[in-house]
Parts: sequence; C-alpha cells; structure tokens
Amino acid sequence: MSDLLVNLAEKKLTAKVLRTIGIRTPPVLRRSMDEGAVHPLANRSVMLGGSGLDDDNLSTVLTEAGAEVLAAHSDEPNPIDGLIFDATGLDTIGALRYLYDFFHPKMTRLNRCCRVVVIGRSDEVHPQACAVQAALLGFTKSLAKELGRKGSTANMLRIGPGGEDHIAGPLRYLLSDESAFISGQALAVGGCDSSSPASWAQPFSGKTVLVTGAARGIGRATVIRMAAEGARVLCLDIASQSHALTDLADEVGGVAVPADITDSDVSDVILASANGPIDVLVHNAGITRDRTLGRMDELQWDLTLSVNLQAVYDVTVGLQANGGLQPGGRVVLVSSVAGIAGNVGQTNYAASKAGILGLVNGLSAAFSDSDIAVNAVAPGFIETQMTAAIPFVIRQFGRRLSNLSQGGVPDDVARAISFLASPSAVGVRGSVLRVCGGSLIGA
Repeated sequence: MSDLLVNLAEKKLTAKVLRTIGIRTPPVLRRSMDEGAVHPLANRSVMLGGSGLDDDNLSTVLTEAGAEVLAAHSDEPNPIDGLIFDATGLDTIGALRYLYDFFHPKMTRLNRCCRVVVIGRSDEVHPQACAVQAALLGFTKSLAKELGRKGSTANMLRIGPGGEDHIAGPLRYLLSDESAFISGQALAVGGCDSSSPASWAQPFSGKTVLVTGAARGIGRATVIRMAAEGARVLCLDIASQSHALTDLADEVGGVAVPADITDSDVSDVILASANGPIDVLVHNAGITRDRTLGRMDELQWDLTLSVNLQAVYDVTVGLQANGGLQPGGRVVLVSSVAGIAGNVGQTNYAASKAGILGLVNGLSAAFSDSDIAVNAVAPGFIETQMTAAIPFVIRQFGRRLSNLSQGGVPDDVARAISFLASPSAVGVRGSVLRVCGGSLIGA
C-alpha cells in the first residue's frame, strides 16, 4: 500500500495546493535509479572539513566516485550535495566547537536530499576523548532530524583500528542515493585482511546468494537487487508461495527453493540446490502473530520464535558445519526496530528480533576463524503487505515518526542488505544498520 501524502507530494500541482491549505507534505526522496553504480556521486559537490584522516585519501575516494570535491573554506555560492566532517582528530571537549564552525555557515547552502557524514573513532579510551565521540553521535542524530524535512540525511562512521583502509565503500554508500532512507545511524568500520571489491558495478559476479522469505516484499526486492548486481540467487520460501517463487526465479535467472525454513532437513535441501558453498546468506523469512501477552496462545509464541529466530540459528550453523558457507562469505540477518524498542502486542516478535541482534554478536565471534562477516539490518516502517494490515490511524502515525515523515520501501532495505553483503562493507562486521529514516521509535 502506498502513502497518499507522498504520492501527492510528487505532483507539483497537488503539492502546491496542500501547502496552500497548510498541510505539510513529506519530502520527495531522491532514490538511486542504478545508472551510477561505478560513479554514484557523479555531478555532486561534496565538501570536506575537519582533520585526523588522510585528506588526500578521502579526496581520492570521492573523486573516484564521481564527486566534485570542495575544500572546507570554499565560498562558492552553489548548493552543496554532501558534507563530510572528519572528527577523528578531536579529543577534547573544547574541540567540539569545530562542529559549529564547520556546519553553521553551510546550513543554508545544502541542496535538497543532501548527504552528511560525520567520521569519528570507535577505539578511544581517554575519558575526555570518549565524551567527544559520544557527543558526535548526539550531534549527528539531531542534525539528521533537522535535515529530514528536505529529504536530507546525516549519518556517522566510527573508524576502528585499520578501518581507514576500508572507508571507501561505506562513504560511497552513505553519500549516495542508495541510502535515501538511512538517517541518524552510526556504522562501525574496522580493519580486516580482505580486499576491496574488484567491481563496484557487479559486486556479486560469480557469487551464489541465498535469500529466505524471497517471494514477496523485502525478500523479493533483495533477490532482484542482488541478481542485478551479478549474483546467482537461490530464492527460498514456503511451498504455498511456490508459484510466485518460480516466477521470481525465472525473472532473475535464479533457482526456486520451495521449502519451510523450520524443517529439520532444510540445510540439506539448500545445499543440494546450491550445488556448492554459498557466498552470501540473507535471512529475511519472518512472521508476526500479534497479541497482547495475556491473550497470546502457546502456538503464536512458539511459531514466531521458531521461524524468526530458531530457524535462523539452525540453518546458519548447519550450513557452516557442513561446509555450506564459503570462507570469507557474508551473512546478513533481518531484525526489526521492534527488536530494539519493543511494541505493544509483539512480545513474541520483539523477542525474536532482539534475539537476532544477539546472534549478530555471537555468530560474528563464532565465524571469525573463517573470516565470515555477520551483520544485520533493522527495518522500521516499510511499505509492505505486513504494514498494510496495520490499522489506518496507527499506520499514518508510524509513517510520520521518521525524520523523513514517511515510510520506506522494500528496495531501501534491499539496498542496505546488498551493501552489507558486498565487498564494499568489508570492514563492517558485527553491526546492525537501522533502515528506518531516523524513526523516533527506538532512537
């Protein structure tokens, strides 16, 4: 189900009429149309400020992505499409004044759908330096809320030891239209021995990807996205979705795997369909069985935990134990903002999705010897069949809670999954990326 206000905002005449009568419409987001995978920042001006990292390296990353790089002291009157503030050199509370000095004079020059990235450190130990890094996050989240009314976003990168070598992919993602619904988030980037992608345009070329819950919504969008980026995709969903599953697999040149993720032999079915190890595992399958706890029966509790959490653990560990996950591969789990903040009537669902967050940490440690990276996305309000079933008033309220005053679309989550699954995110491990538009829920 689409958002009527967003649809009206996309049309100049109706948007003008609504403004005239005092109804504020959500901003029209600038989402990627896939023409710029190699140069996602083409025709964009990005200004650099701050200090700490190698400015020449940051400039090279931006230039190779197609951006025009502006110096912090540039006084050109043209609108700015992106801002990067390197705060890794700030280690005293007084130095936070540099945030004001850099950002304040530029606020009126930001283009619509501008992208802001603040770069900090994740390895500080001195109390004052730790305070500075925490302040950076509060600043970024607040700035994201101020910028949202124009469709702009602000996010933070936290660089750990060795993370400087792997900053290109996260910067390209957060500064591009790929991340249109990512706002107010902090992503940690660390060091590792893996290399950067051989191809920005086709990062999954020659790779086998498994997507569960693939027949519709976020799963379907993820299959289409990753197939477009070169993957051979195994599309898994329950037998009742076999028709849609087969059509999807045929559409992308993938393999339909009609199976129940909770079946004891599902790992064997997956391995037989894959005909070799899987390079990327995306756990998207999930259900809701909503009731307040006093009205919830045992089946509703057990089924939700079985599908959303137990099966995720069993399948992932089972594939790894049987050589079904390629060393150096990627695992992306789908959690939910409900697992971070909780929801009335969703004790079972929130428990399962919070459990996913714990699995990210546990599996990251367990798979470290195989260099398998495990991350998760946590969607907020996304326009799917699941959210279409929410009562009208609650649905409208959920849409307007984000910085961007609207819900996301399945492709927003699919692009986040694709990023975390790709070599672009080689330094991102054990992280949870919220795809919520900066929702107040769980903030």
